[in-house]
Amino acid sequence: MHMPKIYNTYFVALIATVGGMLFGFDISSMSAIIGTKQYVSYFNNPHGIIQGAIGAALAAGSVVGSLFAGPFSDRIGRRDSIFCACFFWIAGTVVQVACNGYGMLIAGRVLNGICVGITSSQVPVYLAEIAKKEKRGSIIVIQQLAIEWGILIMFFIGYGCSFIAGTASFRIAWGTQFIPAVILMLGIPFLPRSPRWLAKVGRNEEAIATLANIQAQGNRDDPLVVAEWEEITTVLTAERQSAKGWRKFFKNGMWRRTLAGTSVQAWQQLSGANVMTYYVVYVFEMAGLSGNINLISSGVQYALFIIFTSVVFFFIDKIGRRPLLIYGAIGMGICQFVVGGVLGAYSESVPDGVGGNPNVIIRVTGAPSHVVIAFSYLLIIVYALTLAPVAWVYAAEVWSLETRATGMAMAAVANWLFNFALGLFVPPAFGSISWRTFIIFGVLCFGAAAQAYLTYPETSKKSLEEIEFLFSSKGPKPWKTRPGESELDAKIEQEVRRRSSVAMVGEYVHGKV
Repeated sequence: MHMPKIYNTYFVALIATVGGMLFGFDISSMSAIIGTKQYVSYFNNPHGIIQGAIGAALAAGSVVGSLFAGPFSDRIGRRDSIFCACFFWIAGTVVQVACNGYGMLIAGRVLNGICVGITSSQVPVYLAEIAKKEKRGSIIVIQQLAIEWGILIMFFIGYGCSFIAGTASFRIAWGTQFIPAVILMLGIPFLPRSPRWLAKVGRNEEAIATLANIQAQGNRDDPLVVAEWEEITTVLTAERQSAKGWRKFFKNGMWRRTLAGTSVQAWQQLSGANVMTYYVVYVFEMAGLSGNINLISSGVQYALFIIFTSVVFFFIDKIGRRPLLIYGAIGMGICQFVVGGVLGAYSESVPDGVGGNPNVIIRVTGAPSHVVIAFSYLLIIVYALTLAPVAWVYAAEVWSLETRATGMAMAAVANWLFNFALGLFVPPAFGSISWRTFIIFGVLCFGAAAQAYLTYPETSKKSLEEIEFLFSSKGPKPWKTRPGESELDAKIEQEVRRRSSVAMVGEYVHGKV
């Protein structure tokens, strides 16, 4: 069936990024529930490596999904690969709702993770390939906002369900995960395919028509469409003459892109912010909060996440990627040091676990507890303004057309591998090295800032094809790059002048006749 297509990029982004909402739903489907009596009782108070495995199962599945997302997306298209991913989500949700122990729960989260691995890597690719260069950052930020809305909505669904007795408490909460998947599957047929993917597979007429519909309300002769299509085909021709297979990710300076795309995703996880999103309930137990107060205070964090990522939507393309990545990592590092330092200096040991929770063996009270809570919130605010959205934007921009789907999948693998490792590491780390966990993340944040300064050129307001030059051996040093200064603008102006000259010549000849 041929479905009518909607070409407004903001509408397209709203539908496509429901894939991010799936990710958000699955994150807080655990964070809102792991502290409830129903969960603790039914799963026999999981802690240490068992709770780590439950938390990390989503990331494990996401690694698997990301590994085959690239070739899958190149074969059937960005849009259709997102649609197919939803079937894994539905299967995983069924298993979670029906689980009879933590083995089935882990299996269901792995299946959900396969879906998240595909959508988290290919939604940014799809959005990057349809968006105008001036709006590309803000369009991809919608993906991060969708993740955060999913986290917030699911957290409070979980909180509301915590008042239901028995296993229905968490089964009903997990069952609501069907809703965003159905919305996504119903909306995708109305979205256009990526014009760059269409060009890649040789469907040039459809690619030009789609590009014109997105960029110029269907006008194929618009100077922007002409200039951008010329740039796409020129770069695509050159890429097809380069190295094949996995060599193309490392030959002729391509290693710089591979390093940038994968490392920015790894640093997003190594910054330690997901300690808060996954295990904020534990952190606030260290600060002396318990029961409903703890859950509500944790929910405030997710609201702050949304508010401040909404703010970055309006200026990410003006400020650029580099400043946000560099200063964001430094700010997060300071927050981690403060939280770790206060817990280390003022905490008391609780060997049996705070409130019987063996994952939390220290506690602070009074003014130090207020500092821990305040800087935990500040950490999330800085993360929401910087690494959370920008890492996905930057990773989607740095690849060439021939490598983008698989390259972004590689970047997502880096993200999910560290997500998995940290999900597995954090509960036992809290139980063994306690406050020192935050010091480790603080050091890593400063490492992220250093690499961003030395190796990440600015990509804001540059076409995807222009970014190739920034990573070449002839490109400028990363710290000398700025937002804008796009060659595509010059090509558009050149096309406008050419048409003006042709028109003037035509008028002159017509007058002579």
